Amino acid sequence: MISCHSKKKTVTKSENRPVEKKAVSHSKLKAVSEILGVNEKELKDNRLYDFVSEWYGAPYKYGGCDKKGTDCSCLTINLYKDVYKKNLPRTADEMMKNCDKLSASKAEEGDMVFFKISSKEVSHVGVLLKNNKFIHASTSKGVIINDLDEAYYKKYFYTFGRLK
Repeated sequence: MISCHSKKKTVTKSENRPVEKKAVSHSKLKAVSEILGVNEKELKDNRLYDFVSEWYGAPYKYGGCDKKGTDCSCLTINLYKDVYKKNLPRTADEMMKNCDKLSASKAEEGDMVFFKISSKEVSHVGVLLKNNKFIHASTSKGVIINDLDEAYYKKYFYTFGRLK
């Protein structure tokens, strides 16, 4: 299960070792562009993709709110604060209630993606990127990019949202 409501232990990855920031930024940006299926030059929103590159691979931690461990809602809170200078409420469900729902045709990079996983309320959130991909904090893999067409995400997808 990949919901924010799960209370799983922190996931760690070897790529979280301290390295020179410039090297991490370039190699992670390249990795992000490859995952998205685009050339690095196509990543026009520098602040968004710098954030994605810096946080990609961070471990999951229920209730965590930094690169040492984060959950899905706090990842989204940090992204919106750092990239868009906007404050968000703490839970995925509260975030959704502060958004206008969008159809897939109206959703754009930076809009939120909401899921209902084993709950009547929204229990998971991510942020839309290019090519139908989104960044989120997975309980099993940490901060990761997935495709909305993957069966798991299709099954639990609820709506796209744009902050009011």
